[in-house]
Amino acid sequence: MRAKSSSGIWAPPYIRPVFHLTGRMLFALAAAMLLPAGVDAFTGDPDWRAFLIGSGITFACAAALTYATRCRLSGGLTLRQAFLLTPVAWTTIALFGAIPLYISDYAQLRDHFTNAFFESVSGLTTTGATVIVGLDDAPKGILLWRALLQWLGGIGIIGVAISILPALGVGGMQLFRTESSDRSEKVMPRVREIATGIMLIYTALTVACALAYWLVAMTPFDAVAHALTTVSTAGFSTSDISMANWNNAALHWIATVFMLTGAVPFVLYLRLLHGQQDALRDSQVRFLAMLLAALITAVAAWLILVAGHGFADALRLAAFNVVSVVTTTGYATADYTLWGNLMVGLFFGLMFVGGCTGSTTGGMKIFRFQVMIRMLQSQFLRLLYPRGVFPRVYAGRLLPDDVIGSVVVFFSLYFICYSALTVALMAFDLDFLTSASAAVSALSNIGPGLGPIIGPAGNFAALPDASKWLLCFGMLLGRLELFTVLILFFPQFWRG
Repeated sequence: MRAKSSSGIWAPPYIRPVFHLTGRMLFALAAAMLLPAGVDAFTGDPDWRAFLIGSGITFACAAALTYATRCRLSGGLTLRQAFLLTPVAWTTIALFGAIPLYISDYAQLRDHFTNAFFESVSGLTTTGATVIVGLDDAPKGILLWRALLQWLGGIGIIGVAISILPALGVGGMQLFRTESSDRSEKVMPRVREIATGIMLIYTALTVACALAYWLVAMTPFDAVAHALTTVSTAGFSTSDISMANWNNAALHWIATVFMLTGAVPFVLYLRLLHGQQDALRDSQVRFLAMLLAALITAVAAWLILVAGHGFADALRLAAFNVVSVVTTTGYATADYTLWGNLMVGLFFGLMFVGGCTGSTTGGMKIFRFQVMIRMLQSQFLRLLYPRGVFPRVYAGRLLPDDVIGSVVVFFSLYFICYSALTVALMAFDLDFLTSASAAVSALSNIGPGLGPIIGPAGNFAALPDASKWLLCFGMLLGRLELFTVLILFFPQFWRG
């Protein structure tokens, strides 16, 4: 949004709208901090002061920032402003989100800014990696704040995926620019109405999930906290052993269903509500459903034939944990690293996948794997029939060359970043399995890694502080689709 007035007293004209919008987002964050403050005040926990002070600091900084960068906004963001807004807003919100954690009375976070910032970034990026040990006895305000950060991060990434990334053409996302706008305009004529509709659906799914959890097994507080982190496919729990704390088959199936609701493009829900039944034939959703069906069948068969589980128990364990990893939620009902090396290798591979674009999930996204499959298929056919013509088609449409190129570059850049992050973590004397799984856990925003330290039964508390900062960068890098962060390191971005 170009500044038409220079009434602001700070920042160059092209940067001013970016910080002005960031300031507005901080107002919402300040308001959100009042919820855990109220919970702590109600339960008699002294941390209500930390959240109230954090809210006041955030509100004051938001007011100062919006005043200092005040300007008239019109015409939409320029390309450079859109690239800048995304990492600036997410980093700033994560920074302020860490304030109440840092000044709280909770020993594992108080006066330990690295842990507080790690927890905040992990929450906002819906990663779910935690440095807190003893979640079962942690203050309710802190548990709720972690869940709220993930819920806000979930709706935030939906907005980014629908409105910003397609316009920027990040990693093939331009494929959804025309599709999204065409279909969205048929559903609702204005962008604001689309955003409102998605927010209402997101909230309704969260409420429904919380009610289901409460009716089956959980206390009202646990039900709300887990609903916030289930629909956002984020994975923070109120227990150290995650969903295994509730040995209830019905609850695990409910969680599986609602994790899947968060992995579906949210625009699809709008289309269904407005009678567009063709939404059920969405290419990404069908591919995800077939992939999950095959994986769940294979893992359940392994648990029955090799591990000796009964059919119902094997199916539940397979469905929950496969869906949790593929959707990058990160919940666990069992330590699947104990199921044998084959299962460790399988779950390690699944950590790269992710759900559909336009959902709350992380990972590389289903549509990119679909594009790569079409490309490989076409390439092999050309080798067999050099004179043949084999169009590369996705969802009934020809794939433009720029989309194909963007997807190939995204895959290449993803694995370059993954390799670099793995090697960098090993420099802190971490073993290969911990380093490799922590790297993909951060880039795919999945939460738990593999191995005895950061596996489903562990956490990130024991890692060196420097490695936690590196993982914070990795979480932001993966959540914002790599390019929107890395482009800021190019000198050309800041010229002219």
